[in-house]
Amino acid sequence: MGKKLAIFGCGYLGSALAQQALKLGWHVSAVTRNADTASCLDDSGVQKIVVADLDDKSWTGEIDSTQDFVVNCVGAASPDLDGYLKSYVDGHDSVVTWARSGEVGTFVFTSSTSVYPQTGRCLVDETASSDGVSEKGGLLLAAEQLGFPGGEGIGRSFILRLAGLYGPGRHLLLDSVRNGDILSGDGDRILNLIHRDDACSAILGVLQAEERNIGRIYNVSDGNHSSRSEIVTWLAEKMGVDTPSFSGSEGTDASNRKICSDRIRGELNWSPLYPSFRDGYDSILEK
Repeated sequence: MGKKLAIFGCGYLGSALAQQALKLGWHVSAVTRNADTASCLDDSGVQKIVVADLDDKSWTGEIDSTQDFVVNCVGAASPDLDGYLKSYVDGHDSVVTWARSGEVGTFVFTSSTSVYPQTGRCLVDETASSDGVSEKGGLLLAAEQLGFPGGEGIGRSFILRLAGLYGPGRHLLLDSVRNGDILSGDGDRILNLIHRDDACSAILGVLQAEERNIGRIYNVSDGNHSSRSEIVTWLAEKMGVDTPSFSGSEGTDASNRKICSDRIRGELNWSPLYPSFRDGYDSILEK
């Protein structure tokens, strides 16, 4: 019998993860706040779908709390602090409470590398301090601790701190370059990225990690460490359009760091299919 996976906040990343899990023969349940996404999930063969906000506990009686795997990959309900609080803190708290009422083998929460406030282009791994993090990053840190490291119905728990997510259907930077927009901020700042499909492979990697791995925090980034100006210059040349300009400096306290993903590469033998923005954006532009 296939494994059972429940995906919460099943949107852009979760829908792609669901497709991969179905190919593995797993039974997939999903909670999404978007009715159109729910329809697509149903068409793709996801067995159980509930439309609800995670902080609305009405869904908790509709999803079986006995699961081999649980992934919460919710995105913020809105880009302001209220949206972060609603989805990442209150929503994740509901998922953790539900999981602790049942029996979950492996629990994954996808956080963000925005929990690292470092500047000066320094290399940042999972041991780095989060002192001085932004308010939004602080809410993500608070959410991380809710279900970590497991216990009380949760066998083991992983936190995946994802770099900037892009891929098919989500390429705002590419669209801005194509449209000739003036880009906000400083072009010299490092942009850490991860392709959607590589984020999925990292999630599947931790779900299927050996039992001796009782749960870890992992950074998930392609490791390319390119500046924003380098990326947009390449995109402009690739599309044959003018290279856009940037609006200016973001101040000395703006985060500007190189995310190190050596831990997940070494411990899980994970590596990205798209090891640089060139590979990833090439795959998008070819379609």
